[in-house]
Amino acid sequence: MARDVKPLRPKARRDLQEAASASNQEVRYPKLEALVEEVLRQMGEDPTRDGLLDTPRRVAEALRYLTSGYGKNPADVLNRALYTVAYDEMVLIKDIDMFSLCEHHILPFFGKCHVAYIPNKKVIGLSKIARLVEMYSRRLQLQERLTCQIAETINDTINPQGVGVVIEAQHLCMIMRGVEKQNSVAVTSSMLGVFRDELRTREEFLELIKRPH
Repeated sequence: MARDVKPLRPKARRDLQEAASASNQEVRYPKLEALVEEVLRQMGEDPTRDGLLDTPRRVAEALRYLTSGYGKNPADVLNRALYTVAYDEMVLIKDIDMFSLCEHHILPFFGKCHVAYIPNKKVIGLSKIARLVEMYSRRLQLQERLTCQIAETINDTINPQGVGVVIEAQHLCMIMRGVEKQNSVAVTSSMLGVFRDELRTREEFLELIKRPH
């Protein structure tokens, strides 16, 4: 039999309504919006014309989202997903979608990240590896630095036998400007522990990321 549900008291109802209103309220970044508006003017545009009226707000929101990795740290991402497991074979997460902004031109670069490690008693929850890639990607970056940060964080967190990270990415600063090479792909790698020291382990990793699903 269903139980009677007592109506909320007025104060509790008000608290819920205020919480819902706050969650639906837009977060604005007025200083950043003003800077975007000035950039539009410097480009020769008119920020007051219809098509651009809301552009400063949208750009400010997008930039805050795309650089949200600055407000996070690896401990928050990984520490609640570390497990003790008697497993000493390679763990590979391949084809992680990666999107970032080049620190030189603040133009996007994007592609795939492949992460592998050989545990030493501890493993990381699989989804947290993707979260780690996302955290470091959502900052102004160099692909080389990004690759090393992911590898070194995993190495420092669980002290595995080794870590391998490979990123394959296209850079809009090369595709849209400069040399304008539309089909160019930058590949970077970071190999630590047995991935650096043992050729067979490194070759196995590189071969696995080439295989189709």
